[in-house]
Amino acid sequence: MSYPLAQSPVFSHLPDQLLLSLRSPRNLAAIAAGTAAAAGIAWYLFRRPRTSAEEMERRRRDLLAATGRITDGCIIDVRLQQDDAAATPLLIVYDYRIAGVSYECAQDVTLLADHVHDIRADLPIQVRYDPHNPANSIVVAESWNGLRMSPAHPPIASITSKTR
Repeated sequence: MSYPLAQSPVFSHLPDQLLLSLRSPRNLAAIAAGTAAAAGIAWYLFRRPRTSAEEMERRRRDLLAATGRITDGCIIDVRLQQDDAAATPLLIVYDYRIAGVSYECAQDVTLLADHVHDIRADLPIQVRYDPHNPANSIVVAESWNGLRMSPAHPPIASITSKTR
């Protein structure tokens, strides 16, 4: 026995026509606009340029240099690059204490080689930290330096004022 498509037992529970609310041109336009907006947002999220890890680290350093609080700390260890005669620092390991809690952190300073000179493991330093997350800290940034500089190297402010 053959049934027309609309009367077949498989499709008997589906309506023959669109619902009254979907027949309105205003509702159809709203559905189309919503679908287009969702597709546009999805396309933007997948195609937007990604921020590099170096750029995110630079922004973090700038934020801490501008708004972070300062406390005293001490350098524990310095990892040096032994490839050249100058032995440029790669990593500074330091500790500091805030409200009775000791923090031990490390900062990668490979991109800040111009701001880091003559570091010793026994020198006191200044640490800038986020008051809402004290483990988020730095000892050197492009615009701020908490390291004790030797007399042979002038502070960052005098270097930047001479180049302008």
